[in-house]
Amino acid sequence: MKKVAVIDYGMGNLMSVWRAWQHVGADAKIISSPTEMDSADVLVFPGQGCITDTIKLLKQTGFDNAIREWISADKPFFGICLGLQALFEYSEEGDVECLGVFKGSVKRLRLPHKFKVPHMGWDNVEFKRNGNESMLKSIEDDDQFYFVHSYYVDTPQSEIVFGSTEYGGCKFTSAIAKGNLVATQFHPEKSQSKGLALYSNFLSSKA
Repeated sequence: MKKVAVIDYGMGNLMSVWRAWQHVGADAKIISSPTEMDSADVLVFPGQGCITDTIKLLKQTGFDNAIREWISADKPFFGICLGLQALFEYSEEGDVECLGVFKGSVKRLRLPHKFKVPHMGWDNVEFKRNGNESMLKSIEDDDQFYFVHSYYVDTPQSEIVFGSTEYGGCKFTSAIAKGNLVATQFHPEKSQSKGLALYSNFLSSKA
């Protein structure tokens, strides 16, 4: 069984994420210190809430540098929601510098009034299958995933974009992939069978 470490940095949707990884056959545990990463095969960075608090807590716990080093070593990493956004350089939410693993910024969804913000509910993801086929086993083009967010990633690094979603006329990056890293704007743990399939595929292809 792959050992999956789910980061507890003081906020985040921990229990449902932990249960989802357990469900797909991982030996998942919640960790609250970077020293607990040493025995892990996979690092999972879940997130919800405010990114300013997230970055502050990552720095206080030492997870900020630990995450950078883990990704730099190309160890298996899965980021969820804020766990995607925090990987970029800057966020408009709170005017905060993020981890800077990838180029790009996190911007507020600015949409016509008839479209609600936050973007909440089920929506399509247009996945790039070229080179990522193993991640998409049992996932079809018309499958939907669950979103809850008011901000989105805007990156010039087109080569890392794994999935895109359109909402209210705004097409945004909803998943990235590079090496053994995958991160999603949507919540696989809330996306029923297709979200679990994504986790399972990650374990079999990246970990």
